[in-house]
Amino acid sequence: MQSLTLPRPLATRLLFEAQKSPDAEVCGFVGSHDGLACNVYPVRNVADEPERRFLMDAAEQVAAIKAMRERGETMLAIYHSHPDTPPEPSAEDIIGIGYPEAVLLIVSLNIKGVLEMRAWQLDNNHSREIPLNAID
Repeated sequence: MQSLTLPRPLATRLLFEAQKSPDAEVCGFVGSHDGLACNVYPVRNVADEPERRFLMDAAEQVAAIKAMRERGETMLAIYHSHPDTPPEPSAEDIIGIGYPEAVLLIVSLNIKGVLEMRAWQLDNNHSREIPLNAID
């Protein structure tokens, strides 16, 4: 994927999800229909250290993927937040992604008063940032 475009309401929803849990990483999926992002599927973070990493609840992960399939959507992205670090994938983020074809969206709460979201394409345990755009 060369770039990722999100409808502004969906981008706003992702930022809101991150703000709901400022001390722990939030996570989930973004579903798409015909290549266009259309739905956010939050999944509970069950990691031992949720302030530092994310691990999706297995049952909620399966339910989200099933809901996408039932709506005729495909998984476009996996999102998560970084409460106090930049929106760049950690080594654990890169190695732990079970869906390398999905874009990795990271929202950072690290900058006072400003939320930052960046998109990454993963390939062979490496990450490459891709342009992220919001449209009205």
